[in-house]
Amino acid sequence: MNKPDKLNLRQWALEDRPREKMKQKGATALTNAELLAILIHTGNTEDSVVALTQKVMASCRNSLSELGKLSVGELCSFKGIGEAKAITILAACELGRRRKEEQPPVKTRVRTSRDIYDWFYPMMADMQVEECHALFLNQAAHVLGSMRVSQGGLASASVDVRLILREAFMHRATAMALCHNHPSGNLVPSRQDDELTRSIHQACRTVDIQLLDHVIFTDWGYYSYADKGRL
Repeated sequence: MNKPDKLNLRQWALEDRPREKMKQKGATALTNAELLAILIHTGNTEDSVVALTQKVMASCRNSLSELGKLSVGELCSFKGIGEAKAITILAACELGRRRKEEQPPVKTRVRTSRDIYDWFYPMMADMQVEECHALFLNQAAHVLGSMRVSQGGLASASVDVRLILREAFMHRATAMALCHNHPSGNLVPSRQDDELTRSIHQACRTVDIQLLDHVIFTDWGYYSYADKGRL
């Protein structure tokens, strides 16, 4: 009886290929062997890459900790794994170990207009032109990121509302705040400032993102729409 041909990885169902499976379902949907298969790309004349990595993981009782303790020579004892692949596997294990040891970064929390002012003032204090920046936050009010959304003259800054919302979605933000400077030194919001605030506020409400505040600042202080009850 003839031995059935080994299926080439390209002949597998699309959802069963490790790379495609990860793209569609996320890394958590993959087994350790499938993740390992993404690293080493190819199997051997007898085994597909996943079958090969299953053998590797079975040899260390499917323990990533045990896998990381193998030597280059021990990994090379598996047909289809050469020195380059062995080093790639051990490098990935070492990255995992270092990640586990890393302390999570302390996230800045923004709750008040003063917090927003303190975040932006160091980067915007000396600007001679008007700029508008957005701050993106998660549900716990931790800062996810910020970006400049416009740069204009001394009188006004043109802001694209769609751009701000797109960035909010990319950061997976549930709340955001705006901040811009008035190089003229005048803390009184302009008509354009009011219109921008209303426009952003309405847009945020339609996509269930909270606009916490819009802060305008100069070298002598700041103005908060939230503190003035205008949001």
